[in-house]
Amino acid sequence: MSEIEKLKSQYLDKLDKCSSTDDLNKIKSELFGKNGLITNQFKFIATKNENEKKNFAIKLNDIKIILQEKLNLVNKKIEIEEINKKLSNEKIDVTLPERSFKQGKIHPISQVIDEISSIFSEIGFSVAEGPDVENEYNNFTALNTPQNHPARDMHDTFYLSEDKNLLLRTHTSPVQIRTMLKGKPPFKIIAPGRTYRCDSDQTHTPMFHQLEGLHIDKDINMGHLKGCLNYFIKEFFEVKKLKMRFRPSHFPFTEPSAEVDIGYDLKDGKIVIGEGNKWLEILGCGMVHPNVLINSKVDPSKYQGFAFGIGIDRLAMLKYGIKDLRSFFESNYKWLNHYGFDPVDVPTNYRGLSR
Repeated sequence: MSEIEKLKSQYLDKLDKCSSTDDLNKIKSELFGKNGLITNQFKFIATKNENEKKNFAIKLNDIKIILQEKLNLVNKKIEIEEINKKLSNEKIDVTLPERSFKQGKIHPISQVIDEISSIFSEIGFSVAEGPDVENEYNNFTALNTPQNHPARDMHDTFYLSEDKNLLLRTHTSPVQIRTMLKGKPPFKIIAPGRTYRCDSDQTHTPMFHQLEGLHIDKDINMGHLKGCLNYFIKEFFEVKKLKMRFRPSHFPFTEPSAEVDIGYDLKDGKIVIGEGNKWLEILGCGMVHPNVLINSKVDPSKYQGFAFGIGIDRLAMLKYGIKDLRSFFESNYKWLNHYGFDPVDVPTNYRGLSR
């Protein structure tokens, strides 16, 4: 029996013996928390060879679904038992007003990160992480960013040392540098996380969330990049037909570089993805610049690859109709109660938690 099969068997037994909400929440945290056993298993995908990655990801998702279904069943069972116990021990005055209560919600950003990670895991990407406080080399120099580039200016970057060597990362791209420096190709990762820039208005905040994607292997080309992004956007927005175009652009770390637009239409004041003749910029991407590969100790004569960067906050705004980026960070309970996601009613599909 494989390790993840043993894990499934062990926790199915635990759930069968679970008799309280506290125990159930503890099991859920052990499995699906930030450092949960199932969550960490997704990080092991990168250690598998190409033939094993897809099968391992599918099997892991199946086990995740089975455990989530069991959690839901046990939760309902415990709720019913607790209600029956109260009914047998208490006399209820039906004329009294109901007790007020507040149930926590999953933040839309956490929800979207979960959705994106699940989608990319289906096509063999593993999740990589890196520190929020970065050095100048990983954040700029290794990514082929010139010394006179505007992104290095004090008004755009939060520097933490006088020599400008330490800073709050301005994107999650340094994670790809760390990944390549500590390993050997091929690489196939996504890197979601917090990023920081000196900016604040309706569509910009000093802290925001970004997801970096990287695929390095032999004979990778723009066709692979287009197919990967086409699959992701269709799955994320749940559309079967998608109009997508690549516009030439410039980024220091990719060559050629492109902005990706998707077709949309406005109906009753709402954006409908996949229809109409209007275009919406969704992300930036390109083939990894040879200088970036050299700086990361990868031979560009043998390996090529693509990278892409996605604004997680803006994807959440598009999919769930959120109009102001700043509301993500205001800790407004009424807002979170409206846009948040139920932490218990988990559906059986792999798209994450239901609203």
